Formats: sequence, C-alpha cells, structure tokens
Amino acid sequence: MALSTGDTIPDVTLRTMTQDGPAPVASREALGTGTVVLFGVPGAFTPACSDRHLPEYVLRADELRAKGVDTVACVSVNDAFVMDAWGRSREVGDSVVMLADGNGDFTRAVGLELDATGLGLGLRSKRYAAVLRDGVVQDIWVEAVPSDVVVSSADAVLKSL
Repeated sequence: MALSTGDTIPDVTLRTMTQDGPAPVASREALGTGTVVLFGVPGAFTPACSDRHLPEYVLRADELRAKGVDTVACVSVNDAFVMDAWGRSREVGDSVVMLADGNGDFTRAVGLELDATGLGLGLRSKRYAAVLRDGVVQDIWVEAVPSDVVVSSADAVLKSL
C-alpha cells in the first residue's frame, strides 16, 4: 500500500555521504523532525531527474524555507556514491539532502516502487513529492507518468504550502 496522507514514514536505513564515506542514517532521523519536503526520483543522472526535478528544488530551496520548510530531501534507489556525485554535478550544496536508498528498502516500505526492469533499470522509485511534519505525511503527490515532473515539482509543492 502506498504512503498516503496521515501515515508516519517508516524507519528504514538510508545512506548519505560524509567526509569519511557513506554513512547510515535512519529515515526517521533524516525526515522525522520539523517540516520536510521529500521528493523521490526514479534515478540519479536520468533526464527528467537531472534536467528538471532536482534542479527545480535546488533553485527553489530558499522559497521553500521561507514558507516554513526545515529540510528539503531527495531520495533515489541509487547508492551513496552515485547520489553524492549527482549532487556535486548539479551543485546541490546544502540546499537538498541527498539520501541513497541503494537496496530500495525505503521505496518498498512506502509502497512507491517502480518496476523499470524492461528498461534495464531494475527496481526504482516512482516520482513523487511529499510534505512531512514531524514524520507524518501531510500531503503527497505521485506522478502518473514517471518522466513527468508536474504534481511533484517544486512549484506545485510551493503552491500547496
């Protein structure tokens, strides 16, 4: 069953890059305090994710914070090395927390997996955005078409806040 309004995010181990290498971080630790905008993408370095989805959130991070958002986070079924390289290549800096869900544990736990085996990509995440308050989903939007960046865009989230 897919994550929906009123649900608490699951407590699953994600990874993030530190100066010492990949480090585990509990999803509730990373996403469970304050107001968080979480967006999930099918894959780092893929066209819609790299050209539209992530850059929009980087560009609009200050506007989101001005509306009370404490953390903007991106999760993808990629490893921490890939997420770190993607973040550096898109000049994310501190604007977006890059979270690696390398085994897809978080994605399966929230019921938002995308079977992209036909494209040679394996299990991925559907494209979505959610507003969380203290770990509880306030709103969530899932794209009907994985390459679309409409309901999960930073603009759409800003309008909802």
